[in-house]
Amino acid sequence: MRARAGNGVARVARMLLLDDLPETLLDLAVPHEDINELTALAARFTAEPELAGLLERSVLALVEDIGTIGGPCEPPPLPKGLGDLERWFPVYVTLAALPYTRAYHRERGIPEDIARRTLADLGRHIALHRRRRGNGGLNAPHWLRLHFRGELYQLGRLQFQRARLGERTSRAARAAGVEAEPGDPCLNLHIPDCLGPLTPRACADSVARARTFFARHFPEERFRVATCHSWLLDEQLRDHLPESSNILRFQRLFRTAYRSDEQADGEPVGFVFGDPRLPVADLPQRTSVQRAVTRHLLNGGHWYLGHGWFEL
Repeated sequence: MRARAGNGVARVARMLLLDDLPETLLDLAVPHEDINELTALAARFTAEPELAGLLERSVLALVEDIGTIGGPCEPPPLPKGLGDLERWFPVYVTLAALPYTRAYHRERGIPEDIARRTLADLGRHIALHRRRRGNGGLNAPHWLRLHFRGELYQLGRLQFQRARLGERTSRAARAAGVEAEPGDPCLNLHIPDCLGPLTPRACADSVARARTFFARHFPEERFRVATCHSWLLDEQLRDHLPESSNILRFQRLFRTAYRSDEQADGEPVGFVFGDPRLPVADLPQRTSVQRAVTRHLLNGGHWYLGHGWFEL
């Protein structure tokens, strides 16, 4: 499915002014406190034709070759002087891209409940932006492109991204006797920080859902391997958490593909405490995970991304 220029900036701008825009925002889990501002600022796309044109170009960049793995998605640069609209512009791009995303989901037969929960990650990242920066906006707009391009889906506790194997992970899989080559399709697991405990049962349910979901809706892509690239796979956590820890049980799902040498201390701080920039000395230590992350850093240690895989 290809989007074409001239598909209707005026129509997109009108969509952003419809009375049901607040309901659309609620469907995407946008926090209530941000809805009035988003609705009010949307009027600028009708009043300022150059902004409508920029919106169209941004949407077309987002949905170009929608559904392809790792497709192009470099948005045009934003001009200076947008004021508050600059913080919100990526949100309007996703809103205007909704018709394309929903059409792609219908084309693939994606169930409505899965589509809704997947796209609701937009609201989570808006809330995260406010938590980290004190105002509304979109945290990690490039991450949300995966959701609106049909590359990522929320399936229970975990998210699964249609991706391609890299050289090191495919080499590790081949060494274990799995047929895998660089560039082969794989499913990359992601762990939202807002959906409760990472229990073995919840993870097993998500993986089972993923096997059925992708075989049904993407039958032409053979996903032999699942991967994960996360601080949750850092083997140092075994020195700080009990064997019964959900995190350690999650680690045991995976074989090690390779180890990173680059420090990634901000990853666990951001995941556990909500903001990677928080001073380590001020971090609370109420839970076992909080204590593990904080004490390791206070003792001069560092955290690293782990890279794991398992056969689907």
